[in-house]
Amino acid sequence: MNTSSLRHRVSAAIDPEMRVQSGLSPFNRVVVAGIIVLIAIAVLETEINVIRHYAWTMEGLKLGLFFFFAVEYGLRLWVATLNPKYSTVWQFARTPAALLDLVVLVTFVTPFLGLEAAVFRLLQLTRILRLARLGRYSRALNLLFDAFRSRATELLLSGMLAFGLMLGAATLLYLVEREAQPEAFGSIPRAMWWAVETLTTVGYGDVVPITPLGRFLAALTALCGIGIIALPTGVLAGAFSDAIRRAREDRLHEHTHARE
Repeated sequence: MNTSSLRHRVSAAIDPEMRVQSGLSPFNRVVVAGIIVLIAIAVLETEINVIRHYAWTMEGLKLGLFFFFAVEYGLRLWVATLNPKYSTVWQFARTPAALLDLVVLVTFVTPFLGLEAAVFRLLQLTRILRLARLGRYSRALNLLFDAFRSRATELLLSGMLAFGLMLGAATLLYLVEREAQPEAFGSIPRAMWWAVETLTTVGYGDVVPITPLGRFLAALTALCGIGIIALPTGVLAGAFSDAIRRAREDRLHEHTHARE
């Protein structure tokens, strides 16, 4: 079989950017399934009862996944230069995505890292997002990114406003509650934990003001928190609506030109 032809076929199967057809190739669908299994193992490995009863099963699955992803990584290096973006294999190997995949492979053969290696394997979620961006979900992801980009200034302003309110609330509660509760409100950084709980309306209840003025300020902070949370939500909802409308108009425009 012609080696050059084989490389092109492998490249089309592995690299979504080199695939002519839309959507993910069957091979990359298997890759996504393998990543999901890998992430599931990384999560389940943190449960002692699972390790006690299914340790050999976990090790067998990890061994199989290691060989699969090692071969897949080697094939990606082999066909990397067919993509016009990479003039050399080394250029591809230095990309953040390739380096992350290599780190995940290293965690398979470094048992001294213990369960902490599972954290690196969870980063493979980004691989699914990369494949999805080039596959059938690319249009939806592009709409999501466009929505964020179009409202970047408003979102930044909302974040600054939220931080300012959090800092102001923490400062006020520090001044009012520091003598009554020095452990919880003895400094502004300590009081900021309470401010985060209150502004996000989580309210764990582990830290609460006990003075009348402190409770009054806490009530005002909680009411302000409702508006702070709703502000970026409304901004993003409007951005998504605008992005979807523009996408529909673009598709309609494309169909109109295609008919002509």
